[in-house]
Amino acid sequence: MAAVTTPAVPEQTPESSPPALVPFNFSEPPIIEGFNPLPRVKDETFKEKLIRKTKENPFVPIGCLGTAGALIYGLRAFNQGKTRQSQLLMRGRIFAQGFTVVAIIVGVFATTVKSK
Repeated sequence: MAAVTTPAVPEQTPESSPPALVPFNFSEPPIIEGFNPLPRVKDETFKEKLIRKTKENPFVPIGCLGTAGALIYGLRAFNQGKTRQSQLLMRGRIFAQGFTVVAIIVGVFATTVKSK
């Protein structure tokens, strides 16, 4: 008596095969559920963006220039052996850095309040 055995793995038919993977289309952005990107109005150059950001929050560039100036003059004084002046300028640099950080925080807060 011969027993008929059925295969353990059923044969796959074309209807039951997994769908083929579609390669990513790099010419179109991906579709992300819940995300609607705003259309770009115009590409800005570096100079245009710098001017726009400076008008939005003018204290950040002022603080950056103050920090850089105090650092450069402090290093110059240190190189010349003027330790007292170098220490004062390094303290001024720290003050200017703090001013810049506060200006950034205030600017971010003002931008969030303005957008609402």
